Amino acid sequence: MKYEPHEYQKYAVEYVKSHPVAAVLLECGLGKTSITLTAVNDLLFDSFEIRKVLIIAPLRVAKNTWGAEIEKWDHLAGLRYSMAVGTEKERLAALREKADIYIVNRENVQWLVEKSGIPFDYDMVVVDELSSFKNHEAKRFRALMKVRPKVKRIVGLTGTPSSNGLMDLFAEFKLLDMGERLGRFISAYRVDYFKPDRMNGPIVYSYKPLPGAEERIYNAISDITISMRAADHLRMPELVNSRYEVSMSRAEQKKYEALKEELVLQLPEGEITAANAAALSGKLLQMANGAVYTDIGGVQAVHDRKLDALEDIIEAANGKPVLISYWFQHDLQRIMQRLSEKKVLFEKLDTDESIRRWNRKEIPAGLIHPASAGHGLNL
Repeated sequence: MKYEPHEYQKYAVEYVKSHPVAAVLLECGLGKTSITLTAVNDLLFDSFEIRKVLIIAPLRVAKNTWGAEIEKWDHLAGLRYSMAVGTEKERLAALREKADIYIVNRENVQWLVEKSGIPFDYDMVVVDELSSFKNHEAKRFRALMKVRPKVKRIVGLTGTPSSNGLMDLFAEFKLLDMGERLGRFISAYRVDYFKPDRMNGPIVYSYKPLPGAEERIYNAISDITISMRAADHLRMPELVNSRYEVSMSRAEQKKYEALKEELVLQLPEGEITAANAAALSGKLLQMANGAVYTDIGGVQAVHDRKLDALEDIIEAANGKPVLISYWFQHDLQRIMQRLSEKKVLFEKLDTDESIRRWNRKEIPAGLIHPASAGHGLNL
């Protein structure tokens, strides 16, 4: 496919090429994978500034997204890539192949650096989902920091650099610039930009930013950071939210209220108890969905209201693909059972092939868990 970038994508490509250290903060849908690969391609074969690239990504993104993007665009046809995922034997074989780009999942960073026996001679590293390295004490962070001085160029990609607050930025930017902008030590970073929040004597449980700290932090990292929002650059069709509400029967509602009030409920399949407020919330969510786990691990059906509504939605889609997210495993089992009964073709989107089939519109109903599709899957 011919690559016809938007102006913002052209700007981002040039930014990555002109900055040996870069944090690319692009919201989902802006094409940070294709932007990065275009810059890598130019640096490899146009300016000859690099020769060997390592891409670190979440497992499913490493397996499904980067290779697919390379194969998708005509201008990237000259890139040779090797996928270093799977068993240790498969990873070692992939790392020994002749390639321009090596793709590894983040869980294997420590293995790559400390145990693989393969020389770490990559002159460019791309960290897809930089927020995966927000913990300065994590083994993957420490392992990558050991070899960071060997790397001439590094790019960090993410849409959410500080998902849990400004404290996350310390490790992420230390990985990029080795502590040049926010400091080399977390203790100094806390003193400079934060003050203790929740404490118990000398023990500090949390910190909150000092007045003006956010602006000072952003100013400190601004020279190596490019940030773009989807709303500023993408013209998407208007999103139509259709709310399908279902109601429990009086008997079902009575069971729900009994558990809510008493934290104990006796059902035919067994007893349900909630030890605390968090457990109670989980049990009530399950009951609202239509089933609940008993204390002995069984599943007690409560109602089929949502399954009936889902059946109507799929019928109304008239053959167009429907993506269905589920939360609990018993939700998945009950959805699959209902779709099988109604002879609706479906597939759980948890393999490379199922994702490819979904993208080719061969699956009328796709089932996916939100937590497993949190980062970078091209669906």
